[in-house]
Amino acid sequence: MEVVAVSLRPEDHQRIPVRTVRTARAACPKGTPAMVIRDRLDVLFEDEEFAGLYPDDGRPGLSPGQLALVSVLQFAENLSDRAAVDAVRTRIDWKYAIGLELEDPGFDHSVLCEFRARLAEQDGAADRLLELMLDRPVEAGLLKAGGRQRTDATHVLAAARTLSRLELVGETLRAALEELAEAAPAWLAPLIEPEWAKRYGRRVEIGKLPGGKAAGTARAEEFGRDGQKILTAAWAADAPPHLRLLPQVEILRQVWVHHYYWDAHGLLRWRDGHALPPASLRFDSPYDTDAHYCVKRDTAWSGYRTHFTETCDEERPELVVHVATTISTVQDIEMTDTIHDNLAERQLLPAEHVVDSGYISPARIERARRVHGITLLGPVVADHSSQAKAHAGFDKAAFTIDWDNEQAICPRGATSVSWTELRMKGNTYLQARFAEADCRSCPDRTRCTSSATRPRSIAVLPGRCMRSRHETGSTSRPRNGRAVTRSAPASRPPFRRTSGPTGCDVPAIAAWPAPTSSTSSPRWPATSPESPTGSTPHPEHDTGPRTSAPCAQPPHELPNITSRVPVLRIGDLTVAVTGADQLHHPVLGR
Repeated sequence: MEVVAVSLRPEDHQRIPVRTVRTARAACPKGTPAMVIRDRLDVLFEDEEFAGLYPDDGRPGLSPGQLALVSVLQFAENLSDRAAVDAVRTRIDWKYAIGLELEDPGFDHSVLCEFRARLAEQDGAADRLLELMLDRPVEAGLLKAGGRQRTDATHVLAAARTLSRLELVGETLRAALEELAEAAPAWLAPLIEPEWAKRYGRRVEIGKLPGGKAAGTARAEEFGRDGQKILTAAWAADAPPHLRLLPQVEILRQVWVHHYYWDAHGLLRWRDGHALPPASLRFDSPYDTDAHYCVKRDTAWSGYRTHFTETCDEERPELVVHVATTISTVQDIEMTDTIHDNLAERQLLPAEHVVDSGYISPARIERARRVHGITLLGPVVADHSSQAKAHAGFDKAAFTIDWDNEQAICPRGATSVSWTELRMKGNTYLQARFAEADCRSCPDRTRCTSSATRPRSIAVLPGRCMRSRHETGSTSRPRNGRAVTRSAPASRPPFRRTSGPTGCDVPAIAAWPAPTSSTSSPRWPATSPESPTGSTPHPEHDTGPRTSAPCAQPPHELPNITSRVPVLRIGDLTVAVTGADQLHHPVLGR
């Protein structure tokens, strides 16, 4: 198949063809969501914004701005590539939104796949699509800084088969052999053993693998010896150097580092499960090394974690304003500051940011207020001391902190004798310790500590963090024992998890304002006489006077679009095997 290079020839799509406008207005006098988007936001994507995706020379390609809009409309209506291309060719409202002539025949469905590939290959291109999508609502007054936003995370499944450890090492070796057979067949041929054709001739998980621990370990070590033979040959002095740079060969090396070790007799052995590297380093598939296994509460998956931030003000539409995709093992708390910093760069910081307990800590509350002026709202983990759990004795709240003199005062009036700084789980704490003599003679010792000999000590956050925690609002202690900051009924609006931020913003804008039931999540707004879209055409597109419905209540939830999860490579993110390489044979890369 001949590959033809295409270049970008920017076009002006500001004006919709007159016949398209006249026909669309006659056929859809109340407008459709696609028409509403064009009327309210005009041209969403300009061709010049995609100049970096195309070479300077080559055959002129299709308008990337139009392809981007088609991709957004496609996701909003949950269409396949073929169905989306059919809509471009046959639907008048899509031609209106895109700015096409009525006779335009459209394009082949493969163009959409190629366009997405261009976005995925260039770092930051997909994020730029969301930024461009948000620029238009800002200009239209539908989005601005301040107000309230909420953030939550969802898991993204890797587009790879779930493999057992035995299947993983076998399939990793098979993939490396396939790559070597194509890159250096003459070099590989002498290394192939007769039984390898049966063992690695097809995907390992298709074949029958032995059951039982002993038989499984024996087969795993058989895979290990075969893989070690390939690695030894590839790292030999007379081996072509480029073989070590082949992607599947490098993955083979790292997987062998993760799952095998050399014993005292120089034999390659299968690692026990407890001796494996952490999940953030291990691969779950040789075909997607960015996907990792993770467990969050009752959910276990292999893939990624995506954090969505959306506006949730009643007087404006609910728009996704920030998306961050990380490897699955990155914890929510690690993303709080990143989200705030990115929103600050886009000048879309909220006044209040509502999150769940995974994103919040006193240190994050303090930084959000100090650096960005944000009030961070959410449940804060409470005191887990034995006294607090039993609701008896002296918990931390019973002690008075004298910040000026760096002392703690116990309920009996004793003063701490030491004040030291310590680090726990990435946070800085101050530990106040009381004198052993004071605690030993205290009549309330049993209510204060369970230790028979050691004095009481308490760890508190630095003063500014503690003050931020208390100034954020009143706290209540529900039955689950967690202190919830500002536990008003509306403090944490429900979050509708979605998988296409740019596509989700389109129906939210098109539906604004429109009456919405609190128990439903329409993908697109209704266009019946009882529920008109209220579309106001852009002055350049208007062909006559129109009326719009009065403003109604905003939609309560984002459209429920969860069936198509785009799995893209995560930019420059790589998974290293730091430290683990030092445990093994030099051939495997010590």
